[in-house]
Amino acid sequence: MSHEIVPSTAPTRTLEIEVDGVTRQTLIEDRELLVDVLRDRIGVKAPKIGCYGGDCGACTVELDGKIVKSCIVLAAEAEGSEVTTLAGISEQDGDLDVIQRTFWEKDAFQCGFCISGFVFSTRDLLARDPDPSDEEIRESMVGNYCRCTGYQTYVEAVRTAAERLRVDSK
Repeated sequence: MSHEIVPSTAPTRTLEIEVDGVTRQTLIEDRELLVDVLRDRIGVKAPKIGCYGGDCGACTVELDGKIVKSCIVLAAEAEGSEVTTLAGISEQDGDLDVIQRTFWEKDAFQCGFCISGFVFSTRDLLARDPDPSDEEIRESMVGNYCRCTGYQTYVEAVRTAAERLRVDSK
């Protein structure tokens, strides 16, 4: 029995989107998810595919400044938007930003699959509260799963990043 690959007949459109500061255009189908377009069409590999249900956080990005799980956002919804991935938050000289560097130094991740969700959650938390309690840090992690580490290293990394950012702002 042979199987023939049938080309998709789904409606297509051109998507124009700014990803990590670079305007990109690509042809998409209306039903495609943002994470798939970022990874497969644009070539940005920072958002990972974990659950396709918005539960694990591996695909987290900022969409027009708001944290979203890109596995539950249609790419067409991002038309004309700015998307920032984990790769796009580094310093201008390419160095890791304070949060990324602190996570690295504190061994707050191992394989790196989950890191987008944790870093973006931390950025959001510290923008709202520069001195969060451990309970608030743990609460901010909800919706991000890590199968490699205990979550205590994340709490320590967030606490240290918060201290560094407070010192830097003085």
